[in-house]
Amino acid sequence: MRDESKSRAARSTLQSSLHYSRLYSSVELQLETDMIPAVVLMTLLWSTDLQAQSVSPPAEYSVRLVNGTTSCSGTVEVFYEGEWLGLCFRWWRMMRDAKIVCRELDCGNPVAESRGPLFVDGRRGVTMWRCRRDESSIRWCNIKGGPGVCDGGYYRHVTCSESVRLVGGAGLCSGRVEVKSNQSWASVCEADFDRQDAEVVCRDVGCGAPAALQGGLYGEGEGQTWDKEFQCKGKESLLLDCDTSDRENNTCLPGNAVGLTCSEPDDVRLVGGGSRCAGGVEWYDQGEWRTVGADDGDQRVVAAVVCRQLGCGSTVSVLPGNTTRGKNIICSGSESSLRDCYRMYDLLPGLTVICSDLLVQPDIYLTDPMGGVSRGHQGPEMFRGYNFTITCSTQPQYPGGSFLLTFTGSNRTQPAVNHSAAFLFPAADDSHQGNYSCVYDNYVFSHNFSSESELLSLTITASPLPAFIIRHVVVLLILLTSITTSYLYYKPTRRQKRVNRVSSMDLYVNAMEMVSLSSRAEAGPGEERAAQGTE
Repeated sequence: MRDESKSRAARSTLQSSLHYSRLYSSVELQLETDMIPAVVLMTLLWSTDLQAQSVSPPAEYSVRLVNGTTSCSGTVEVFYEGEWLGLCFRWWRMMRDAKIVCRELDCGNPVAESRGPLFVDGRRGVTMWRCRRDESSIRWCNIKGGPGVCDGGYYRHVTCSESVRLVGGAGLCSGRVEVKSNQSWASVCEADFDRQDAEVVCRDVGCGAPAALQGGLYGEGEGQTWDKEFQCKGKESLLLDCDTSDRENNTCLPGNAVGLTCSEPDDVRLVGGGSRCAGGVEWYDQGEWRTVGADDGDQRVVAAVVCRQLGCGSTVSVLPGNTTRGKNIICSGSESSLRDCYRMYDLLPGLTVICSDLLVQPDIYLTDPMGGVSRGHQGPEMFRGYNFTITCSTQPQYPGGSFLLTFTGSNRTQPAVNHSAAFLFPAADDSHQGNYSCVYDNYVFSHNFSSESELLSLTITASPLPAFIIRHVVVLLILLTSITTSYLYYKPTRRQKRVNRVSSMDLYVNAMEMVSLSSRAEAGPGEERAAQGTE
């Protein structure tokens, strides 16, 4: 009985032990299951921390463009003291400083730059100034950052070309053409590049029409040569939009890296002066024309850059502008366009600029009433003994003025009537052979201005028939036409017949007198006296 009781107690103890063992195992399993997410999270955090420690932060003063449509466009940010800060400006040279940003990002030429939103007062930002033209990074500029340095300033937006750039030129619109291929820049062979390709490249880099295209004009590239041939139609906006084909010859001889000079962009104009080379200065910025202002000490320097960009010669005068105030522009005087100058956003009085090439080039042309002009290889040819007229004319810019006709041996001057003047020559001879040009002079804006036409080269040749024979034929034809007309359109009476015969006789006498006078004018003085003696 006792043994059975002990056996029952042992079984009960064993069952309890088994129960608690199962319970413990279940709890342990549950705890292990609940701890899996925590372990995974700890592992991820540890891995992320290791990755963060293995990736070095950007270098101080690194640059990036954010919130743009491409990697080469957007708002400029600079890495400063451990964080990315927006770039504002105090002295911003527009496209020149934008070029430094584009170069540092390994993009192409700066195409556009613009003002972004206003900085919030007290926000941390970065400003830069005194950057030299040849800087490859903004870290070589004077930079200042921190809270409040951009108070009253604006963020900067920059757009660079992505796939093409001009290198080694004097300005933003000239240089050796280079194309980006596999993250490196390659020069282009002249044989694979034509005028239509040049039009697209100039447009892609934000410049005007192509002005010069020549191999080796801006040196040879140090890298590879582009292995394709462009097939642009000339209307594409970007070079990447053009078709390409494989090159027939994979070698490009030295001196054949294509160099391109584009005209400056058409973003400056002079208005209200009666000429494209005179008037108030306006600059196209962010979709509208804006008045340009300058301080008194900077006006002549700014005016020189404006005249140079417009191809209007040198500055003649700078007049007080109108009451409209404009953005303050500061130039050094060596810039090829206004967009290379510094721009401030304080308002100053606008300025009016008068350039030396104020007057348009006049026209010169030759006419004759008797058909004695023919076109030769070197220009017009005039038959000897024929009358001719040289006419000078110009566009109606300003009233008045005069024309000076210059030619070999003498000059003749006439006032401009309806913006033209006609110079009559009674009978062509060898002394009239040579070069002629028209010079238009006018006094406007308290200065004398002049503009010269192209040369007209005139050759005097012998007539295929003697001039007096042609004159007789012409007079007789006129006489015959008059008589025929009289008899065809009138039915005369007997008295009218007599009058008509008298009239016809008068016409004949007058015609003969014209022939005689013409012959005397053609003959020399000795021949004329001999004729008089014979009479």
